[in-house]
Amino acid sequence: MAGHSKWANIKRQKAVVDAKRGKTFTQLSRAIIVAVRNGVPDPAGNFQLRTAIEKARAAGIPNDNIERAIAKGAGTFGGDNHSLEEIRYEGYGPGGVAILVEALTDNRNRTAADLRAAFSKNGGNLGETGCVSWMFDQKGVCIVQDVVDEDKLLEASLEGGAESYEMTEDDPAEVFTEIVNLETLNQTLKNRGFKVIDAELRWIPSNHLEVTDADQARSLLKLIDTLEGLDDVQNVTSNFDMSEQLLAMSFV
Repeated sequence: MAGHSKWANIKRQKAVVDAKRGKTFTQLSRAIIVAVRNGVPDPAGNFQLRTAIEKARAAGIPNDNIERAIAKGAGTFGGDNHSLEEIRYEGYGPGGVAILVEALTDNRNRTAADLRAAFSKNGGNLGETGCVSWMFDQKGVCIVQDVVDEDKLLEASLEGGAESYEMTEDDPAEVFTEIVNLETLNQTLKNRGFKVIDAELRWIPSNHLEVTDADQARSLLKLIDTLEGLDDVQNVTSNFDMSEQLLAMSFV
């Protein structure tokens, strides 16, 4: 299952740029709100909420903000944030690259209009539901840091019901499983002494489109940056491959 981590690697390299935005707080707070709405306001009984809180704390969000987001999700704080709904949009970037956009919004019309403008101004187009999602499978992913014994990781992964894993020299290992099994895998790896730094749902492309043209690469990354800069957008996923050199050039 090689290639699973390609987009994740690109995202990590973009993280330095993305970290300069103040949007992270909004994204993570909204993720907490939706997690509460999808389950219960107690992280002990809500894996999605527990994971969202861990990410928020890792990003430096104050506990007061986290508690406020939980209250909003539970409908005990007031305001209109509890009306947020999860929507997935699909489209094409420059060169026909497939793009999935996950959004949290309280106004579908506004979000769709913003996305359509972002796509059209950056060489892409917003498509109909289902136009590219067939190229992706959603999986649960545990990201494991400081793995020193690959055999032990394999053993623990199999015990936790994993489907596959990937290791590289420079990046953390990533262990893949079915969506419904993510919490079990996460807990199994932790119980076996592994340092799980994140557990998330991720769209995995079944095919990849190689980008080799510098202008196309710049346009594509500009489109993704524009999409990620929208208030309602939580996550953007694509199916392109790009060399490290071209990626570095495109960030300049």
